[in-house]
Amino acid sequence: MFSFFKKKPKPAETPQIETPAQPTAAIEDVAPAIPQPAAETPAPAVAAPAPVETAAPAAEEVAVSAPSQPAEEAVPLKKMSWTERLKAGLSKTRDKLGKQLAGLFGGGKIDEELYEDLETVLLTADMGMDATVHLLKDVRARVSLKGLKDASELKGALKDSLQDLIGPLQVPLNVEGKKPFVIMMTGVNGAGKTTSIGKLAKYYQSQGKSVLLAAGDTFRAAAREQLIAWGERNNVTVIAQQGGDSAAVCYDAIQAAMARGIDIVLADTAGRLPTQLHLMEEIKKVKRVIQKALPDAPHEVVLVLDANIGQNTVNQVKAFDDALGLTGLILTKLDGTAKGGVIAAIAKQRPIPLRFIGVGESIDDLRPFNSRDYIDALFE
Repeated sequence: MFSFFKKKPKPAETPQIETPAQPTAAIEDVAPAIPQPAAETPAPAVAAPAPVETAAPAAEEVAVSAPSQPAEEAVPLKKMSWTERLKAGLSKTRDKLGKQLAGLFGGGKIDEELYEDLETVLLTADMGMDATVHLLKDVRARVSLKGLKDASELKGALKDSLQDLIGPLQVPLNVEGKKPFVIMMTGVNGAGKTTSIGKLAKYYQSQGKSVLLAAGDTFRAAAREQLIAWGERNNVTVIAQQGGDSAAVCYDAIQAAMARGIDIVLADTAGRLPTQLHLMEEIKKVKRVIQKALPDAPHEVVLVLDANIGQNTVNQVKAFDDALGLTGLILTKLDGTAKGGVIAAIAKQRPIPLRFIGVGESIDDLRPFNSRDYIDALFE
C-alpha cells in the first residue's frame, strides 16, 4: 500500500486524500461487484463490497502534487525519433516477414509458385486467411494491370495493397468538443490496459490537456496502486476506492471532472475474458452508469489488445464490439512479437479505428497509428 493512504500523512511528504461527496443521482442500475475467478487473477484480500444502489463505498481522491522520477529515467538515454522507435519495435515482425519477402522479391519471374510462397509468408506473419486471400487477389490484379513481369516489382504492389487494406484504420482520436471527454478503457487481463492509461495521460498532457484518472479496476490485485503510481508519475489526480464497485468509481470521477473543468477522463475497468458472459454483462452496466453521470458519455470506448496473441485479437475485437460498441483500439507490445501482421486481419474482419500502437515500455512508446509509417517499418 502506498504511503499516501495512511490516515495521518505528513503534508510535506505525501499527497492528501479527500473524500468526495456521494453521487446524488441514483445508480440503481449497477449490480454488486462480481469477483474475478481465482484462476484468472488473484482476488484482493478485502471483504465483498455492498451493492452500489444501497451502500456504494466513497471514492478517494488522490491529489498527487510532487511526482518522483523513476530511476530508469533519471539518466536520459539517446533520444530516438518515433520512426526509429517504430522500426526497432517492429524488428521481430520485420525479421520474420521482411527477410522472407526479400528472398521472394530478389528477382525471377512472377508465377504461381511465387504467389504460393507469398501466401505462406503472409500467413506466417499472422495476417490471417481472410486478409491473405484479399491481399493476394489484389496483388494479382495490380500485376496484371501494370504488366509486371519481374518478382522485384512485386514489393511495391504488395505495399500498396497493404496500405489500401489497413489505411482506413488510421483515424486519429478527436477529443475536442466535449468537456470532459470520457474514454472508457476495456480489455482482458494482461493486455496492458492500465499501463496504456498512464501513457495516454502523458500524451494528452503534452498537448496541454488536463487529465483525471478513474481507478475502475477494483478487482485485480494492485491495479488501484498501479494506476495511482502512474498518476504520481504524471502529476494527475486519481479517483480510487479500496475494493468497491467499478461503476461507482467512474461515476465519481466524471462528477469531479465536471466540477473542475477537466478536459479528459480516462476510466479504467476490470479485465475480463469475452467468454465470461456474466462479467461482460457487468461491464455493459458500467457503461450505462457512465451515461448516467454524463448522458453522451463515454465518448470513446477503447479495447486494449496484446499483439502477442495474434489471431485471438480478432475474436476479442468481435466480442467486445458486440457487447459495448467499440469506437477505437489500442494494440500494445508490438515490440515483443513477430505477429505484427495481425493489424491486417483486424482491418479485414472488423475494421475499427486503431487509435494507438505501443512499441516499447517507455512512456513515449504509445503513439497514434500511422499506416504508412507502419508499412515502411515492416519492409525497410
